[in-house]
Amino acid sequence: MNKSLLVGAVLGAVGVTAGGAVATYSLVKSGPEYAQVLAVEPVKTQIKTPREVCKDVAVTRQAPVKDQHQILGTAIGAVAGGLLGNQIGGGTGKKIATVAGAVGGGYAGNKVQEGMQNRDTYTTTQTRCNTVNDISDKVVGYDVRYSLDGKEGKVRMDRDPGNQIPVDKEGKLILSQNQPGQ
Repeated sequence: MNKSLLVGAVLGAVGVTAGGAVATYSLVKSGPEYAQVLAVEPVKTQIKTPREVCKDVAVTRQAPVKDQHQILGTAIGAVAGGLLGNQIGGGTGKKIATVAGAVGGGYAGNKVQEGMQNRDTYTTTQTRCNTVNDISDKVVGYDVRYSLDGKEGKVRMDRDPGNQIPVDKEGKLILSQNQPGQ
């Protein structure tokens, strides 16, 4: 075989192989690149959800008063006091004792009835409600620290990107995730 033919064939094979390698490299190079994720920190906000809480409580109330001025107690006390006062002394002293007994008995009877009315109570159950807030955390985004071409950066994303973030042909991060059906 001719030496120049052999050299030509070898050079041709080397050229084709080199050309194929360059073409393959440019195809691979134009594929997606990725920025390496260094740290992901969720960003949270507190959500307050109001709800109503009700409970039954015992309430003590005063019974309605039928004799607001304690007339019955005053009258019974006056009669009883007058009868007792009438038992003391004689003559004019008896009359004074009867009047004094009636006045004192009337006052005492009034106060006894007033005390009885104040203690006349009843208990009912009443439902009382108030609003309380349930507090929960909601993730609103993620602060992502990444490395691209030896430089560190930070970006807020709406999702956790995992270990890497895709980069477009211009070297910019692809932050949105287009999914079928969205």
